[in-house]
Amino acid sequence: MDDWGPVKEPAADSFGPFTGGPVPLPDTMTIMSVGDIDNSGEKLHRFLRYLAAEYAVTEIDLVGHSNGGLYARSAIRLARLTEAPFRVRSLITLGTPHGGSVPGRMTIGELTEADTMGEPFSEKLFDFWPRYALQGDRGLNVQDTEHYLDGWNLAQGDALDGIPVTLMAGGYFTADGGNPSMWPYDGLVSIHSGLALGIADSVMPMRATWSAPLTHSIFVSHAIEADWQTALTWNIDALARVGQALDEA
Repeated sequence: MDDWGPVKEPAADSFGPFTGGPVPLPDTMTIMSVGDIDNSGEKLHRFLRYLAAEYAVTEIDLVGHSNGGLYARSAIRLARLTEAPFRVRSLITLGTPHGGSVPGRMTIGELTEADTMGEPFSEKLFDFWPRYALQGDRGLNVQDTEHYLDGWNLAQGDALDGIPVTLMAGGYFTADGGNPSMWPYDGLVSIHSGLALGIADSVMPMRATWSAPLTHSIFVSHAIEADWQTALTWNIDALARVGQALDEA
């Protein structure tokens, strides 16, 4: 959901939450998608334990889009610390801001208007997102930054030891000479961040990477009036790479 509480019908103008799941879960297992990363990770961890207890699930592959990849990493750390009754076999992330998101970094000044390089979508994002974040954020936006995630990544310790990680990123938007920590990017997350290029091997020792000139999601593709095949979450080749990673796990 995009607010605290259990699953409920979303507002008509919301693009975050989705209803209609087969089992409405309580608040303790419902991720608040614009809240604290580790709070969401804890709720995901509880859900994985629910799967183990109710359905005897013992092996899990986690596929996380956007911040879902960070929630998955947080849940993996908790599972290791608490000796959970299941094994995380693999992690696949698509457009996950392992090193911060472009709008989050814009909001706190890590990226400036000059970094948009005059690219129209990026200029609109810079104008819109900081104002949106002040109204709709519940804590995530200031965590989707290099400043916060540098420390957060180190705090994950050896949580991913023995777990193969496949990092997937989109680079639909490009700018010659642009800040390499932003460009190219998928409309929300840079390839540098999505492929965890600034994260030490000790934190993520088993990694494979894949990138293509794609947007973050059909939300971004729709905003620029592009075909949905341009979206990381919709593109046939991207989904085939997810399938490959699952097979290899």
